[in-house]
Amino acid sequence: MAKASTKKKAQETKEQASNKVIAVNRQAYHDYTVERTVEAGIVLAGTEIKSIRDGKVQLRGSYAIIRNGEVWLENAHISPYEHGNIFNHDPLRRRKLLLHKREINQLVGRVQTKGLTLIPLKLYLKGGRAKIELGLCRGKKIYDKRQAITERDVKRDIERIVKGR
Repeated sequence: MAKASTKKKAQETKEQASNKVIAVNRQAYHDYTVERTVEAGIVLAGTEIKSIRDGKVQLRGSYAIIRNGEVWLENAHISPYEHGNIFNHDPLRRRKLLLHKREINQLVGRVQTKGLTLIPLKLYLKGGRAKIELGLCRGKKIYDKRQAITERDVKRDIERIVKGR
């Protein structure tokens, strides 16, 4: 019985270690309300994975679009690899995202009918492969942003008071 629980704990720590978060798009959480998230793989060229492992990724201002039944990541900045050569990649190039056809069809329906946007929320390594978490998001209005800020401040004040006791 004890062996099974230690095996399970070891497996959980392996999974946590294999899911290494590289970049988080915190601006997206401020500007959008996330309705649903989807995990997608990324098609990378040459030295891009080495730059990702070094943490040289910027997701702010990036978005995903659907063209001809394929999902593309636009405006995500992956810096050129420092020790690369003439085969280094363009930092702002368009990258294809890997999703099942069924998932793409669901996203197309929601984006076109409900006016939602695909925003990359997180880039991480999972089992040695780069994955991106896309959020199906709705833009916040200015008063929504203000309300979120006041809620966060109130929550912070309550935690401060409780901690002080």
